[in-house]
Amino acid sequence: MGFIKEFKEFAMKGNVMDMAVGVIIGGAFGKIVTSLVGDVLMPVISLATGGIDFTNLFINLSDDVKYKTLAEAQEAGASVFAYGQFLQNILDFVIIAFCIFMMLKGINKLNRKKEEPAPEPEAPKAPTQEELLAEIRDLLKNK
Repeated sequence: MGFIKEFKEFAMKGNVMDMAVGVIIGGAFGKIVTSLVGDVLMPVISLATGGIDFTNLFINLSDDVKYKTLAEAQEAGASVFAYGQFLQNILDFVIIAFCIFMMLKGINKLNRKKEEPAPEPEAPKAPTQEELLAEIRDLLKNK
């Protein structure tokens, strides 16, 4: 019974719940960014590069047969170096990282409170007559 209680306390902690929400939202956000990359940015990049489809870039390592597409080479069982998909994944990562950066920057800007000026340190005040007399009395007592 102690194990179940301990697990329940762990699972209900704020950090675990926050992390679970973050993972779920992150998954949904990843789909949005993947769509942004695949459906919006890559066609523009492909147009700018003369119609190159990055995911179809590969080098045939197995023989001298020329394959038109990566799928065709993989279906034939050819050994290929599919660097295009790697480039696509790097681009996806950079765009996702940038989107997360911009999102966090916006959240931080919203959460930033107006900085209140720090109170100026008070100048040391001169001791009163009573404080000076008490100090003199204490010094005379200690002799």
